[in-house]
Amino acid sequence: MKYSWRTILLIAANVLPIASIQANGGSVTLKNSQVAQQPMLQVVQATEGDSYKWAIKPKEQAATQRDAQSTAQPAAAKADAPQKTTYFQRARSYATHPESDPPRYVRNMARTEHPEFKDLHWLDFGFDHRTRYELRDGDIRRNRLLVDNQFLLRTRAYVGIRHILDPFRMAIEFQDSRGYNSEFPRDNRDWNQYELIQTYGELYFKDALGTDDLGNNRPIRIRGGRMAWEAVDRRLLGNNQWRNTTNNFEGFRVTFGQEGNDWEFDAWGMQPVIREIDAFDGRNKSQWFYGAVGHWRKWSDIITLQPYFMGLKQDGRDGRQAERDIYSPAIRAYGVLPYTNIDFDLGAIYQFGSDNGQKKSAWAYLLEFGYSFKHAWKPRLSAFYGFVSGDRNPKDNVDNRFERFFGFSRPWSPDDYIVMENIKAPKIVFEFSPHRDVSIDGGYSWFWLASDTDRFNNFLNISTPNPFNRDPTGQSGDFIGQSINARVNYKLAPLVDTTIGYSHFINGEFTKNRQLAALGESRDSSNFFYVEVSIRAFK
Repeated sequence: MKYSWRTILLIAANVLPIASIQANGGSVTLKNSQVAQQPMLQVVQATEGDSYKWAIKPKEQAATQRDAQSTAQPAAAKADAPQKTTYFQRARSYATHPESDPPRYVRNMARTEHPEFKDLHWLDFGFDHRTRYELRDGDIRRNRLLVDNQFLLRTRAYVGIRHILDPFRMAIEFQDSRGYNSEFPRDNRDWNQYELIQTYGELYFKDALGTDDLGNNRPIRIRGGRMAWEAVDRRLLGNNQWRNTTNNFEGFRVTFGQEGNDWEFDAWGMQPVIREIDAFDGRNKSQWFYGAVGHWRKWSDIITLQPYFMGLKQDGRDGRQAERDIYSPAIRAYGVLPYTNIDFDLGAIYQFGSDNGQKKSAWAYLLEFGYSFKHAWKPRLSAFYGFVSGDRNPKDNVDNRFERFFGFSRPWSPDDYIVMENIKAPKIVFEFSPHRDVSIDGGYSWFWLASDTDRFNNFLNISTPNPFNRDPTGQSGDFIGQSINARVNYKLAPLVDTTIGYSHFINGEFTKNRQLAALGESRDSSNFFYVEVSIRAFK
């Protein structure tokens, strides 16, 4: 940890001149009356003017924002509109919304439905349990093509202290992850027993940077310890809410501003935590993950800009891992075209440096456009295309394979087959909500290798990595397959959420050819069905 502060200072010195500054875990200061005026806002103010990002359920959040933005009129027609209280606008793009900070299952005890806790404004608490049944038939990630019936269990609890010891605050989050009845050995995607995934202290200076033009405070927040959070669109930094276990890190994080401000800036220097199945987790002392994210929201009614930088430094001198030094500048822009129902989410990322003795040169770009229909069910139709480079030539001294860092895979495919590496992926998605307690989404996707001589990362690669996930000659083709999927979310009770999902994956030529080469057999398709029930302690 001795280089943490040098890393943070270096990032701040280089990025602060850019006026676009943000941190994903920020918050918004809103008066209670303002919340009543603007139901589309993502946050509700806590007591004493302080704020936390209490997340509305994603389906409700998207619906309320589409309602508000789809009725946009020229300025002359909006004279009687409610006064704007926040610069934040939530992206409408599919499955790109970072988890709130603290997590969405957490509540401030003074704001729960229980009046006996009305004086506990200093205490944040949450508890939830999730059980998911998965049926996987012909899973292409595995080295055996069979039917697997697995039950995944995840239990979390969170305790946070604020106000009473200000400027010092702290939080602890516990998680227990297990999987049962699988035909395959245990791995740390599903198993991580009795772990503290967050244990950090924080110095919070509420109005250290004054206020913005809307009157929202600009705080400074300094955190140190073990943390789990998500940034930008979660593709390079996510805590993996879908997966049964969680990405987390140990180090320092500094945030200037909050989510409601016109700008916000977040910088960190972290060492990844290694998930151990049976032992207590510890950090990887020979790897550093560092970065900075900025949000510029001055024009957020039309566009929000997110310039960011992430880097990975890995020490390979002990021989247990490769020597790596990867730098990744990027920019994202999302918003809504004025006076229309057309939204967009655009991103571009470049990577350079060195990777295991080779020069690094990789890139990715992401395009999504959506249209929200004016209907009571809030339907949205969107088209997405993502390109992520793969290694062009295994015999040259240049590595073109994109490094996805600690990203979230589910935006690419609901069956967890695709990760952000060596992929070309067009996709069509639909979303609608026929009832306030029901949301439905689904889509159709196609997948090609960006380079037919590089690997398909998740293919034949769980439990026992298999070299057959790559054909250096390129003769196995480049078409991975296509997928059709659907998902239904239903609020069964005030504290109980349920989800049912299905995905049918049609194997392409590359998938079938490499299955034959590795296993002596192949399948035309695979199926994934799941039922998930989540129970939390408070509304």
